[in-house]
Amino acid sequence: MTDDIYVYYQPLPDGINEAVMTCLGGYTIYIDPRQSKDGIHRSYRHALKHIQNGDFFRPDVQEIESKAHKKGD
Repeated sequence: MTDDIYVYYQPLPDGINEAVMTCLGGYTIYIDPRQSKDGIHRSYRHALKHIQNGDFFRPDVQEIESKAHKKGD
């Protein structure tokens, strides 16, 4: 993975622990800082897996999330 990854801690709506967006030259990860330390680490790893899997170039977000959560993320 050679893209730049920017991480910001930002309160997110209830039930959303992290959000990932593409940006010029890479990706931006937003993580809700109100989680536990372990929750923050899980959220970061979850976001990285989406980046590594190239999920931003797939058409079905629900399918992507379903598969990601079946793997224990």
